[in-house]
Amino acid sequence: MAARHPAFLRGPEALLSLRRERHILPAAGTLERVPEPVSAVVVGGGLAGIAAAAVLAERGVGVTLVEASPVLGGRAAAWTDSLADGEPFQMERGFHAFFRQYYNLRDLLRRIDPELSMLMPLEDYPILGPNGESQSFAGLPRRPLASIIALVRRTPSFGLRDLLRINGRAAARMLAYEEESTVRRSDDQSADAYLDALRFPSAARRMLFDVFAHSFFNPETEMSAAELLMMFHFYFMGNPEGLIFDVAREPFSVSIFEPLQVYLEGLGVSVRTGSRARRVERRPSGSGWRVSLSAEAAVGGNVAQGLSADVGAGSIEADLLVLAPTVPGLQEIVADSADLDDPAWRTAVAELRLTLPFAVLRQWLDRPTDPGRHPFAGTTGIGPLDNISLYHLFEGESARWAERTGGSVVELHAYAVPEEMDEGDVRRRLVEGLHELYPETREARVLEERFLMRQDCPAFGPGSMANRPGVATPFPGVAVAGDFVRLPFPTALMERAAASGFLAANHLLGRWGVRPEPIWSVPLRGPLARRR
Repeated sequence: MAARHPAFLRGPEALLSLRRERHILPAAGTLERVPEPVSAVVVGGGLAGIAAAAVLAERGVGVTLVEASPVLGGRAAAWTDSLADGEPFQMERGFHAFFRQYYNLRDLLRRIDPELSMLMPLEDYPILGPNGESQSFAGLPRRPLASIIALVRRTPSFGLRDLLRINGRAAARMLAYEEESTVRRSDDQSADAYLDALRFPSAARRMLFDVFAHSFFNPETEMSAAELLMMFHFYFMGNPEGLIFDVAREPFSVSIFEPLQVYLEGLGVSVRTGSRARRVERRPSGSGWRVSLSAEAAVGGNVAQGLSADVGAGSIEADLLVLAPTVPGLQEIVADSADLDDPAWRTAVAELRLTLPFAVLRQWLDRPTDPGRHPFAGTTGIGPLDNISLYHLFEGESARWAERTGGSVVELHAYAVPEEMDEGDVRRRLVEGLHELYPETREARVLEERFLMRQDCPAFGPGSMANRPGVATPFPGVAVAGDFVRLPFPTALMERAAASGFLAANHLLGRWGVRPEPIWSVPLRGPLARRR
């Protein structure tokens, strides 16, 4: 089921202006609120579900937000744990970067922090490799083409002779991104095969491309080249905001998701955590939907204490429905919901896949890291290690612990763990990578540690982009949102989740002529793409 471009993305755009673009219906509604009582159920309390619930509630819809976990946040959630001495702390599922072109996510966050003071800019995020290899992103021009040229010029493993060997036709595909043509030409090819075709020297490819491709949790051999080209465009070739990102100053729970829950409840949203949606069916009247629920009690892979067994059970009826759970959650709901009966759409949902597991190891060490270390560093060529985050250098909770104890809080992340590696192998090799790159940690005593290994991130395999479900569905009053959804503009990760939630709400509100939430993106086409 190929995604169709909505009418608001057809027509002239200033594609070479290197400015963010606003996408809104040409004949958009003007009403600030729905003119009659309307109810909605949003399934999934991650960024996609929160974004959809916020827009619907702001436009006067009575919203119930259903989340299986006891806390909001989805795959960006944080939860309370305790150190051995009883001190509570907030554990998360790994480092998250807030790039400046995450326009829609930032608009969502401005609802709770208009100045975005919750975020702190980083000066650089170097890429570290074996044998002292290092690649800096600091001080690059903000214009996309100029920034890429400057980045390549400062790469020591890429010289003039290497430039002459580059496959110019393959490289031009990065500059000529346009969704339909890119999907047509590149979706069936793997990212690995595309990168091979570029003929970059191995060291330069490792520093410039491999680490980037891995950041989307998908191994190159199992990732669509079209998806990779879209992400190149979104982060580099079409991004007018520069290559540096921001980080959250405090754990996501206290800085983002608890304030967002307060914001939603202030709009009248009923937030029902600990409730898993199992099945949806049409109401007997034929208009609207009934969602059947069961109780859940898991967070971060652990059973939450004190959650009543009957919390979240029962059913809810509503006029509108947004499905924004995980990929397995959506598939379970659709498989058990006979009224979601469009065969092509059901097939598209069933064909969604998860990528390889990711792992997070956080350690509390008894000594500081060396002065001059960066808060975040990507890594490549160091076994499964993909980044090192020094939480005591940017997150307030960890910084306060480090100041009090004289220690440090270090987090190690592996984005796509090979299937042959078990948890013991991953833990051992992550620590070996840390010791190789930051030798001062070899003699440090580990006072506390937490290890997570999860497999719940969407796969973007070759051939999958063309048939991935979009926000709209064949069913009246039903929309889908999440970072696995295909959107009609370049986007990824947390930004895709937030943008899909806004689009889902706009899609459902269209029948009442209600003012849609503005949607922003980087330019839709690369500088070498043909205008249609």
